[in-house]
Amino acid sequence: MKQIALGMVGGGQGAFIGGVHRIAARLDGRFRLIAGALSSTPERSAASAAELGLERSYGDWAEMARDEAARPDGIEAVAIVTPNHMHFGPAKAFLEAGIHVICDKPMTVTLDEALELKAIADRSDALLVLTHTYAGYPMLREARRLVTSGALGKLRLVNVEYVQDWLAELETGKQAAWRGDPKQAGTGAIGDIGTHAAHLARFVTGLPIEAVSAEMHSFVEGRQVDDNIHVMLRMVQGVRGMLWASQVSVGFDNDLRLRVVGDKAGMKWCHDRPEELRFTRLGEPTQILTRGGPGYAGKSRVPGGHPEGFLEAFASIYADAADAIAAGALPEGLPGVEEGVQGLRFIDACLRSNADDGRWTQVEE
Repeated sequence: MKQIALGMVGGGQGAFIGGVHRIAARLDGRFRLIAGALSSTPERSAASAAELGLERSYGDWAEMARDEAARPDGIEAVAIVTPNHMHFGPAKAFLEAGIHVICDKPMTVTLDEALELKAIADRSDALLVLTHTYAGYPMLREARRLVTSGALGKLRLVNVEYVQDWLAELETGKQAAWRGDPKQAGTGAIGDIGTHAAHLARFVTGLPIEAVSAEMHSFVEGRQVDDNIHVMLRMVQGVRGMLWASQVSVGFDNDLRLRVVGDKAGMKWCHDRPEELRFTRLGEPTQILTRGGPGYAGKSRVPGGHPEGFLEAFASIYADAADAIAAGALPEGLPGVEEGVQGLRFIDACLRSNADDGRWTQVEE
């Protein structure tokens, strides 16, 4: 199988998520990282590239997009793993150069940027894939399949929580500092993990969010962005939901949970037991469905009982991206530019609702 030549923007020395992207990209052998503009200065970029053994290092992403597009052996795709405010510019440049984009979420900082980027992507032959990692977990894909199959009956309720404590005090260190800077992050918890939670609700149910009633708060004194959000959800077909995202909840490392309830059955998935899906039909004992177990219809890298986790889920997004690049189109369920716009519409609606004391606010199309 021909490997896809990959570049990277951001992800230099000291960057957590860049390393995760690199592991995910090479896990299934579908990509080969050869070029990068890894840091904010040419010197730091070169040092990071040398450490990783890259063939080519660039001083900035604009130079990289221009030069790689002109090379006969140039990159076919680029991973953008920068702080949020640096997503739009590189994504625009590489899409316009005909190079596929694999981008961290949220896709952009503002809804206006997201809409502009969608227009650019619609004109380009290149694809944009958004790395909503949790859509790569096998049992969440199984949950989506169960909903689609009608196993839950008519959906009624969705409850999703994404709760952390690593920002329970005023941010220190590189990873925390940029997330607390509204110029770099745009928003706080809602953009960082709230978009993951909202995407998960949409991904598993297949239903868009129509309206929100949101309360956003900054508990830590001196913080300039939100660190805790509670959102009531109105989804299509009369489905109702709740979303809680927090980065100041002491005692919770990375607690992600999803509950979906229909009139025939309900199910629950928890990030700390990702290989399991609790499924309960009305009036019957709860079943523990497992990856690779009886009735499982999805993909597995290893036999059941040999755990797959966060890195494998991230790698599944990259494997799907490779398939999409080969096919020239995104498969159903793989987050792309449309999902990126939906993420920014959700953020925008929550901001407007919060500013209006939680008034129900349409997620505008």
